Parts: sequence; structure tokens; C-alpha cells
Amino acid sequence: MTRNRWREIRALIERDIMDGVLEPGAKLPTEPELVQLYGAGRHSVRRAVTDLAKAGYLSVEQGRGTFVLARPMIDYTIGKRTRLHGNLDPKGFAVSGETLGVERIPAPPRVAELLWLDQGDEVIATRRRSLANGLPVNFGTIYHDAARFPDFAERRRAMGSTTAVYRSYGITDYLRGETRIHARPAQGDEPQRLHQHPDMPVLVVRAVDTLLDGTPIATSKAVWSAARVTFSVNPTDDA
Repeated sequence: MTRNRWREIRALIERDIMDGVLEPGAKLPTEPELVQLYGAGRHSVRRAVTDLAKAGYLSVEQGRGTFVLARPMIDYTIGKRTRLHGNLDPKGFAVSGETLGVERIPAPPRVAELLWLDQGDEVIATRRRSLANGLPVNFGTIYHDAARFPDFAERRRAMGSTTAVYRSYGITDYLRGETRIHARPAQGDEPQRLHQHPDMPVLVVRAVDTLLDGTPIATSKAVWSAARVTFSVNPTDDA
């Protein structure tokens, strides 16, 4: 038995909570049942459950048992100035992200149309995943005109935000020109990327950002977790 067995048990229970195997309100098996389930000692099981309770995943109710707590949903506002940090920072979520890949490619036909590019023009395609409090909320690809933003990815890594990168190119303000949202069943490795149950649907968001005069500067397609995100649309909101 490893000294950190309790951490392994904690991770397994947390994964089941985040994947929807253990839904909010579900009663956890009893301590003896967990001991048998994980082949671990009582101390390891008790410590894992206690730590999850401290982190807000579980509620230990004397005489009734241990229950899964509802995780807070993120209410993401889509307005005329839609920003990830602007949405989540005021709500107390710690926002982070990771670059999954960067390519310089000929613009796909639909991307070229949305960015007002000619056939054969190149774009910088940046694939990223965004997290709130360490949990994935979306992943997808954002496209920029390679002639206008040749080192967008490098500046994004150095500066930490898209808004800061635009400022470095002399763009002090930009708007959400278009947003299209539809729901569908999760496909392929999307549940694993979003840490949600395979039966939970995803929300696909296609967007275009523009300058104040309507000139497009970026278009994106992102897959969002329906397990932890809802959208509010307010065209007059600066979020």
C-alpha cells in the first residue's frame, strides 16, 4: 500500500464527480464499501473523503452519509465586448489556459470568407484550451490573418491574453461581431478534453471579432462544456 493511496482515491472520486458518474446529490458509498471498492485502508478512504469535503466536492452529514455537492455553473455573458477574463474574473474564477498547437495554413474557405481574405491567403490557426479553477471549460481554434498578425501565437504566449496582444498591434478595442451557438452530442475525445461524462452534450460556439468599423480580425470555433457553462446573450453588455 503506497503512502499516497489516499490521493489516488481522491483523484478517482473527483474524476467520477466531474465526469457525471456521481451526480450532484448522489450519496457516496459507505466507508466500508469504499474500502472494499478501492482495496484500501479505512484511513486512506477517510482522508480522501475529508479532503474532497474541504474542497467543496462533498458534504458529510452526520447520521445520513456523504453526498456530492452541486458544482457552480459558469454563467458566461456574450455581449458586444466578450472577454474570457472579463466574464470569469469578477465571478471569482481563476482563469488559465494552454496552447495545444499553432499552424500557419491556407485559410479554409469559410474562414477566408469570414476574415475577408482571398483564396490562398494564409492564417495563423491557434488551438487552445481554457480552464476555470483548474477545470476545462472549452477548447478550440482561433484564426488570424497571417499577414496582419504574423507572430500572434508567440505574443500570446508572452503576454498571456488576446486583448494584450491586440494592443501590441495597435488595436485598443474590438467587438464581438457575430456569435453562433448550437448543442450536439460529444464526439471523439471531447469528453476527456473537457473532463465531463460522455453522455453530456457540448456547446459549439462560432464567433467573429471585429474592429469598431466592422473589419474582422479573428474567427474562432470552440467546444464548450455543457456540464459547467451556460450562456447569456446581451448585445449591450460589455462582458
